[in-house]
Amino acid sequence: MFKRLPESEAQRNAHPVALLVNGMEVICREGDSVAAALFAAGLLDCRDTPVKGVPRGPFCMMGVCFDCLVEINGMPNQQGCMVLAKPGMNIERQLGAREVQA
Repeated sequence: MFKRLPESEAQRNAHPVALLVNGMEVICREGDSVAAALFAAGLLDCRDTPVKGVPRGPFCMMGVCFDCLVEINGMPNQQGCMVLAKPGMNIERQLGAREVQA
């Protein structure tokens, strides 16, 4: 469904970045956001709604809609579209209601 645009020279020379997404290794490009890396790997949903458990995925890709919330390195409620993918990141799908720590 989602396809990358043709690569520029800089993107062709970018280093691959390995992430762990829901226990599965995913390779993306240097400079990709976490949400873009999920899309490129074919993962379209990253959280469930708190009330009905409906799967949601990145929508606006600019930090407005909060549909891209994921857990990154054990920290919940991270906007995947606003965080650059870094080697070794552990990303988990966010299930159910967000938890707010006191």
